Amino acid sequence: MNESITRAVSDLGLDDMVLPFVVEPLESRGRVVRLGPAIDRILAKHAYPAPVARLVGEATALTVLLGSALKFEGRFQVQTRTDGVVDMIVVDFDAPDRVRAFARFDAENLAQAIAMGAAAPAQLLGSGHLALTIDQGADMSRYQGVVPLEGQGLEEAAHQYFRQSEQIPTLVRLAVAESVTGEGRQWRAGGLMVQFLPHSTDRQRQADLHPGDAPEGTLLPDHSEDDVWTEAKSLAATVEDHELVDPTLSSERLLYRLFHERGVKVFEGQAVIDACRCSDARIEEMLRRFTPVERRDMVGDNGRIGITCEFCSTHREYDPADFDPV
Repeated sequence: MNESITRAVSDLGLDDMVLPFVVEPLESRGRVVRLGPAIDRILAKHAYPAPVARLVGEATALTVLLGSALKFEGRFQVQTRTDGVVDMIVVDFDAPDRVRAFARFDAENLAQAIAMGAAAPAQLLGSGHLALTIDQGADMSRYQGVVPLEGQGLEEAAHQYFRQSEQIPTLVRLAVAESVTGEGRQWRAGGLMVQFLPHSTDRQRQADLHPGDAPEGTLLPDHSEDDVWTEAKSLAATVEDHELVDPTLSSERLLYRLFHERGVKVFEGQAVIDACRCSDARIEEMLRRFTPVERRDMVGDNGRIGITCEFCSTHREYDPADFDPV
């Protein structure tokens, strides 16, 4: 990680930015993400209903929080597959700074959920699983962690992932809101992640050991949490949703509010941009993999092959004759 920065607390709110930090007296570190125009453009491309937009915003903030920790140029993906109204969400983060997202939902069931007052993010997810995938490229093996979704939201699913897969005591907070600006209404998303990373690995493992996580017959320590981690988690948990999405509150000022009594150091921030990987070249390469018969089956009423990217909603059309052998 870059050297920490010593400076006065900034009141300048920077959108579409991840800010790493460390609270050395509490042996904790983490990141704050603030998404403004980037998440607004992602959501606007699909014109999602507000409950779906909030869920996609949460998933995007979570993905950026986790993916921005990659130390290499690879891909981090968060994907849900469930029986809920929103049965699939996919968010890709291409390190170090590119993010894209989309969701699939049932419009009729969504309308019924809204009418019944059951359109909270966790309710829309339903039951299924959350998969977190790290892809380092064709020459490297992929890593995937899977967490069951059983009616909990993305925050709690993230906590479960870190308890079971990473065994790192972690607190995650996510927030999404639609605000009114001089340019109209705009979606915003924010997230905070704090992790306990003491010098002693045994101390780290004991800090967040839950009885339900331990194998049967395991003798648990007398204390359930390390006092230092308890303090760090308690301070971080005081953050409110509006603070994570407030365009007038900088990430530095937010961290100062939370940890000023203990002292917090920040590092160089990383900008985040909404960017899709789709392109004419990629799609043409994909179409060439199909047989002429398969390509003919793709032709629409206008005599052309139409392809719409699920992530950015860009629609492209191709002449099937361009792919026939010369």
